[in-house]
Amino acid sequence: MKTEKIYSAGIDIGTSTTKMVISSLLLKNVAGLTHVPRIEIIEKTILHQSPIIKTPFINKDVIDMENIEQFIFQQYKLADMAPSEIATGAIIITGESATKQNASEVVHAIADTAGHFLVATAGPDLEGILAAKGAGTVQQSKNTAKVIANIDIGGGTANIAVMQFGEVIGTCTLHIGGRLIEFLNGVVHSISSPINKLMEKWTIPLSIGDVAEDKRVIQCMEEMVETLAMTLSGQLKDERHPLLLGHLPNWDKPIDAIMFSGGVAACIYENDCAQRQYDDIGEKLAKMLLQHEQLQSFLWLKPQETSRATVTGAGTQTTDISGATIQVNEDVLPLKNVPVITCPMNTPLKELEHVVKTAVDRADTLFSIQENRSPFALYFSQLPYLSFQDVQQLCAIILHQLASRSSKEIPIIIVMQSDYAKVIGQTIQAINRTVPIICIDQIKVETGDYIDIGKVLPSGVVPVVVKTLAFHSK
Repeated sequence: MKTEKIYSAGIDIGTSTTKMVISSLLLKNVAGLTHVPRIEIIEKTILHQSPIIKTPFINKDVIDMENIEQFIFQQYKLADMAPSEIATGAIIITGESATKQNASEVVHAIADTAGHFLVATAGPDLEGILAAKGAGTVQQSKNTAKVIANIDIGGGTANIAVMQFGEVIGTCTLHIGGRLIEFLNGVVHSISSPINKLMEKWTIPLSIGDVAEDKRVIQCMEEMVETLAMTLSGQLKDERHPLLLGHLPNWDKPIDAIMFSGGVAACIYENDCAQRQYDDIGEKLAKMLLQHEQLQSFLWLKPQETSRATVTGAGTQTTDISGATIQVNEDVLPLKNVPVITCPMNTPLKELEHVVKTAVDRADTLFSIQENRSPFALYFSQLPYLSFQDVQQLCAIILHQLASRSSKEIPIIIVMQSDYAKVIGQTIQAINRTVPIICIDQIKVETGDYIDIGKVLPSGVVPVVVKTLAFHSK
């Protein structure tokens, strides 16, 4: 294999804005001629960036899916590309948009019509990680070995992803964003529910109709910025904090440097809010972040992308390639939203039957819906060296636990990080030719992840996207 080009798209439907990128990914076998093939993405090129439009809504609870679809197909036309040419990519619905009544319906409908999208996801942790990739924070953490926090601030949320050596070591999401308080004709027009909750203990809270210059607007922003500073410095411990969305900060190392992305970041670094033509607190929030003393104690780094960081990450950074040492039944692909259960192999082989059975039983408990079994992927982690006899034993155990329940709708799906997929997949099929098997490697996942596996590419590899699914409620 010399090189192979595939096309990817990223679509971000956010609280304030919607945007899209189309990219090309260049694949190449980076292993030597005498080595096991290892296909990697060696080049990522953005081919088309859409304008940033205001996210269309039918009303405050319903996203205007028809308008978004028209926007997407218009971008394909401008890029001179057909949806059928897209092999992979991500549609993400982020911030307050993920709380709307039809959020799940929108991303899944678009995923089915706007190309071979492997991903239809939402969730603040994933959003933060994609933004960190698109902003260049991941690469910066590889280059410097510093612990770097990327803070992606949009209209409704601040998604924090903390990186070291190119790996995510923690995440946290806060209700901090430019549209949490909006104005119209010089007065307060809307106040988001997290801000109302924040003001519950105030003697006289801010109200709709108050003037835009009311000092309580400043007080709300000060509390947002102070909460962010506490979070980054490890001082946020209150699980019921009104500005916390989901879990507490979960990194265990002090942060050295910070980088901002998102719409508010355009005001921070570029002093340019032209892309944020909204009557809200975004610009003032950016200035307050710049002036906060505790935040200034961190090293500030400049991102590669600001407003487009999340969509750039979605379009260029979501896809991994499972190598040439795989075994797949092509007729069961593509697979979407397959949950992962980890099966640790750091036990004696004589205990392997119990380990695999425990993982399968746990998967059934977690993922079955009203006794209807769903597909799941077994991730074999901490895999030791396996002899021929070990491989035979492992495959017999896998079949014993899974063969009777497998079908085209529920294939046996095995994932591993090391290059055993082909030998294990072929051994399983040699023992039992009737079971559909997907056995892939060179992919790192863990329990709680979901994976999408695309159709086999001409080079014999498959694109795989690892993600977290979470449509959160208000």
